[in-house]
Amino acid sequence: MGDAVNLDKPRWDQSSYLGRARHFLSVTNPLNLLYSAKELENAKEIVERHRKKVPQEKPLSVDELWKAKTAYDSAYHPVTGEKVFILGRMSAQVPCNMIVTGSMMVFYRTTPAVVFWQWVNQSFNALVNYCNRSDAAMPISQIASSYLIATTGAVGTAVALNKAVQRMPSIVGRFVPFAAVAAANCVNIPAMRKTELQDGIKVFDENNNLIGQSKIAAKEATISVVISRIIMAAPSMAITPIVMNSMENKGIFKKSRFIAPLTGIGLTGLILTFATPLACALFAQNAPIEVSKLEPEIQEKVNSKLHSKTSKQVLYYNKGL
Repeated sequence: MGDAVNLDKPRWDQSSYLGRARHFLSVTNPLNLLYSAKELENAKEIVERHRKKVPQEKPLSVDELWKAKTAYDSAYHPVTGEKVFILGRMSAQVPCNMIVTGSMMVFYRTTPAVVFWQWVNQSFNALVNYCNRSDAAMPISQIASSYLIATTGAVGTAVALNKAVQRMPSIVGRFVPFAAVAAANCVNIPAMRKTELQDGIKVFDENNNLIGQSKIAAKEATISVVISRIIMAAPSMAITPIVMNSMENKGIFKKSRFIAPLTGIGLTGLILTFATPLACALFAQNAPIEVSKLEPEIQEKVNSKLHSKTSKQVLYYNKGL
């Protein structure tokens, strides 16, 4: 029944923002974390059988086929096919960031708390960046150096800003974590993708045939991920401080010491549930790029196959997440 389904493309039209949003809502759904190892293996087998045009063990409806593909996409890297560590999966973004980001919003007053939660955040970010890199192999030395650079930058920024805003209204101090996170993302992601930026990432034609490696595509992919990560963090790290400050001024937090952390973490989680997929959807994961923008050798290779030059020919690359 699902023989005509192309599983190499998302279920929804990726040329529209709404289509990408629906795709990432399914990919980042925290319920995907509930799939057992056996269920993920079964999903992988279904997807691989379908791609090879091998009959399934039992007939599957279109919905069942797409359910298997969603489970597969939630746990396996789109280029390497390797199983991603559970905390590095995009479906773990909301529950993990709810705790980490929420805690940064709540425990921001003392230097030890700032250092600890910025360190936890950058440790988690480094894991996510590594697990969701585009496709390049990454030496341990690069992972360690990018982690140290980002952590030092985030902690240093947060501590310095915390001192700078001590005499300002309390609401200003609540925005320090966001400034530190945004600054760290600008360092962490490019550092983690240093190999891709140096050697390029794979570019494919519309039939998924490998055409070559492009540094230009790697740069474009890295910039788009930095932008989407900052925008992903912005709503929760902007709205939560305002709500928390208002509640604090009204004396609500004095009623119980548990109200502040529960409010901060809960509100952050609620916002991230929507902000995460909507920010990811800003750019297509299998991103198009015009051949005319790529390296001369890639343009030559494509044009020789077409026997005519065209500036509208498009190739694709996996931008990572």
